[in-house]
Amino acid sequence: MDLASARRAAVAAATSWTTPPLNRADGTSISPQIAKHFASDVFSHRTMRHRLSKDVFKRLMRTIELAEPLDPLVADIVAAEMKDWAIENGATHYTHWFQPLTGLTAEKHDSLAELGKDGEMIYALSGSSLCQSEPDASSFPSGGLRATFEARGYTAWDATSPAFLVRGHNTVTLCIPTAFVSWTGAALDQKTPLLRSMDALSKQALRILRIFGTDKGVRRVLTTVGPEQEYFLIDRHLYYTRPDLVSCDRTLFGTRPPKGQQLEDHYFGSIPPRVLAFMAELEYELYRMGVPVKTRHNEVAPGQFEIAPTFETSNVACDHQMLMMETIKRVAPRYGLSAILHEKPFSGINGSGKHNNWSMSTDTGVNLLDPREETHTNMEFLAFLCAVIRAVDVHADLLRASVASASNDHRLGANEAPPAIISIFLGDMLTDIVGQLEKGELSRTLKGGAMDLGAATLPHLPRDSGDRNRTSPFAFTGNKFEFRAVGSSATSAWPNTVMNTIVAESLDELATQLEVAVGPNPSPEKLMTAVRGVLQKTIREHKRVIFNGDGYSAEWHAEAERRGLPHLRDSVAAIPRFGSDGAVRLFEKYQVLNRQELESRVTTYLERYCKQILIESETMVMMGRQMILPAAVAQESRLAQAVAALKNAGADHKERLAMLEEFMERVRRFTTTLEGLAEADNFESHDPGEHAKYLRDKIIPLMLVLRAAGDDLENHVSADLWPLPSYREILYLK
Repeated sequence: MDLASARRAAVAAATSWTTPPLNRADGTSISPQIAKHFASDVFSHRTMRHRLSKDVFKRLMRTIELAEPLDPLVADIVAAEMKDWAIENGATHYTHWFQPLTGLTAEKHDSLAELGKDGEMIYALSGSSLCQSEPDASSFPSGGLRATFEARGYTAWDATSPAFLVRGHNTVTLCIPTAFVSWTGAALDQKTPLLRSMDALSKQALRILRIFGTDKGVRRVLTTVGPEQEYFLIDRHLYYTRPDLVSCDRTLFGTRPPKGQQLEDHYFGSIPPRVLAFMAELEYELYRMGVPVKTRHNEVAPGQFEIAPTFETSNVACDHQMLMMETIKRVAPRYGLSAILHEKPFSGINGSGKHNNWSMSTDTGVNLLDPREETHTNMEFLAFLCAVIRAVDVHADLLRASVASASNDHRLGANEAPPAIISIFLGDMLTDIVGQLEKGELSRTLKGGAMDLGAATLPHLPRDSGDRNRTSPFAFTGNKFEFRAVGSSATSAWPNTVMNTIVAESLDELATQLEVAVGPNPSPEKLMTAVRGVLQKTIREHKRVIFNGDGYSAEWHAEAERRGLPHLRDSVAAIPRFGSDGAVRLFEKYQVLNRQELESRVTTYLERYCKQILIESETMVMMGRQMILPAAVAQESRLAQAVAALKNAGADHKERLAMLEEFMERVRRFTTTLEGLAEADNFESHDPGEHAKYLRDKIIPLMLVLRAAGDDLENHVSADLWPLPSYREILYLK
């Protein structure tokens, strides 16, 4: 079968799909009583409380909540109970589930069954096996931290993130969330620095609470996260006829269809039946693994959707975010679909992000970013708010670099995503209070009031005190900050590590100033005077990062430059910021990452950038030579035959000849650019920074030109010859 015929067969298969009934992987129907299934496959606190003795449970919880060292005897008991629970639920293997610097997760499965002393098979999981394992570290990215022959690495149990079961068609595996470090103790993963950053922020936030006298009963301050996830779904038959989607998770060729998203009819529209069936099973599997998903809906672009969880402690939320992405990918094929998590899989329509909703809370349940009713009197909230404002201003470059990737470069700055300039949106109420604070007088909190909708049957709606701003990369949204620049395919652990660290530094700075200004045993009046003075100074020095307008506008770009805000337009400019002396001092001071660990991440992220661009450029060359050029030559032959037929018949063939010559020129442009890109791909450099600059400045422009030439050919080649499913087919056949 030729490629064009394969494409037509895939389209036919996509249009003939019949949505199956809602079911689980084992074929049984999904119970509507999903609440009873929530966390049924999680070794949760409730499960541990039921299975462990009171003393063992209490000692384990002190490790989880207070970071006390874990007694090996307790580890043995917990491991035995975890093993029994897993076996009772059908598990045969366990794995230390970790997050290396690949941006994905990793796992090595070991059997729970082993040979006993008497030669019989027994089930066993020791405390040492629970707490530590030794996967080979040589094939994971280390950015030069370890030589290839230095292979030893360790995974260490993160007791704060619950173990869970993953169910396949004929397997159940116990997954134990772990950190991953080298033989030297250097962090080779995303979890280790995240946990360190949470400790750093907690320590500094407790100092602020002690100044205000609100630290009673508070043992830790936790950062909490609720990362939303956008993704695309396309028919699986069409997916596998596109080598670019299979290899790169995005289309490298494809002209936009007449109908894209311009009618704005997909956003929050009726969910297609097959997609809804997929969503139901996805939610069921996530509920079982304890992932508290809350929201599902159509997104802006055709074929684009979103799922959002409720808030959890940062490290658990980041684990669940990785689990969510894996589960989306795993469940979609059951419904004849393929999930695409790339930030910009289709040109000309919106890409996908992962809006990272971030806040700080005490372990007693108090949200420290909740402004409450009379916000102008809530000085503790204003202290935490000012700390965030200072952190984003001082370290805007690191925040921007935390979301840098080759795939996210396609999205940031377009009229669909936050710009690469980092600024803060506060809204009308907080902007007014910050203005009052700068002047030294706090007298009012703006109220939103209520809206009368004009119909007697409709309720009066309470109006928020400020509007939302979808163009801001870092927006205050009620009782949290929404970092909107995180890419859809990225781990949320790294941006949260950076946020925690820069805010920890700002809390440290404010706490130090306040402790000096307040002194021991201050009166309430002296405390408030000192707090107002320190916060006033902070606002005056860092208000430049506050912007409530249109982040997409050219005027804002010019204004941001006048304000001195950094504008790191791409990953090649952004990623090296983590290797600066200032970044090293910051991360070393709060014991999140040392110089070697930071430099390894710069190298790793630049190398990944280079590899992604090279895979895409080489895929373009392959598709151009093997798919597009043959179709174009076939079209050329048809036109030539038409010219010859008219000429032989003695008819006027000038118009057809002009068409042929024009088309031949299109083919020539495509071929010339194609061979130019193939030649340019041969550049080599052992310096990832130099290589990345070459790819950005030479390869990517050639890829853009080649794409334009290929898309031009798609518009002029007969549909029965074109080998690739079109955007119209990919995006709308559901």
